[in-house]
Amino acid sequence: MAVIDLSAIAEFEIEARNGKPTALYQLGLAYSTGQGVPLDLITAHKYFNLAASRGVSEARDWRSELASQMSPTEVAEAQRLARAWIAQSHQ
Repeated sequence: MAVIDLSAIAEFEIEARNGKPTALYQLGLAYSTGQGVPLDLITAHKYFNLAASRGVSEARDWRSELASQMSPTEVAEAQRLARAWIAQSHQ
């Protein structure tokens, strides 16, 4: 797996705010592996959920894999965060 550097994370965050599906997916990868950001499965699931909703099929697979490692409460929190992100006009 390629190493994700901090400058790439910053660019992905900008692109994600504009709803770019590949940036959402890349942020999911970063948070799921702790590359360039702290490891955070809830945040990773949120980004994979958002990317999957925008047609990134790989994000669906990663989201499912993460969900199997998370508690139902953690999955619910990730889903809540994804809904909040959408509500903040990041459509």
